[in-house]
Amino acid sequence: MRLNKYIAHAGIASRRKADELTINGNVKINGVAMRQPGYDVKPGDVVEVNGVTVRRQEKSEYVLLNKPTGYITSVRDDKDRPVVTELTADVDARLFPVGRLDYNTSGLLLLTNDGDLAYQLTHPKHQVPKTYRALVAGVLSKEKLARLRKGVDIGGFITSPAQVRVIRQNPRSALVEITIHEGKNRQVRKMFAAVGNRVQELQRIAIGELYLGRLKEGHYRKLTRDEIQYLKSL
Repeated sequence: MRLNKYIAHAGIASRRKADELTINGNVKINGVAMRQPGYDVKPGDVVEVNGVTVRRQEKSEYVLLNKPTGYITSVRDDKDRPVVTELTADVDARLFPVGRLDYNTSGLLLLTNDGDLAYQLTHPKHQVPKTYRALVAGVLSKEKLARLRKGVDIGGFITSPAQVRVIRQNPRSALVEITIHEGKNRQVRKMFAAVGNRVQELQRIAIGELYLGRLKEGHYRKLTRDEIQYLKSL
């Protein structure tokens, strides 16, 4: 098995991140630094990542979390801020988040130890749709909606066409549902800023056809077999 896939199956990181760890010298094979992500792990090889021996996990776990604001989408934080894996600590597997949600963004976040699925869902070429509900300041005119639906410049990057629906428009704010296909850093916030509307609250409510539903904030549930198969089909 290729080294990056072995690390992913151990629940340490996605294959893409495993490549970075290997190239940066954080991975050892039998006590010797290995900088070749394509190395074929052989029976009896001892694989270490950041000084910790890792073993491939056979049982995969898949969790849907309703992430609260104020949590970092990571397995650890050097500033001792709360991390999302603390909310799934009772799951008998070492989970890592699939993609990320900003510190001030809440909503649907997937966690798993299946590195292959994480790689598929986060790789840009797959363009998995993600739906958000945003409370934005000000009025969203027809012109602004048209710009968002066509694609806007968020700083050297033109977003793909988005689906945008105004749920409620008040004199000073609007509640909007928006579906995007990319996963650029703070993309939704930057898109609304590009048309002159600041995001006040942001929640991800769906990934593809997988919805947050009535799951309480800070709580999680394990995915059903059908949901897992659906995600793999993406």
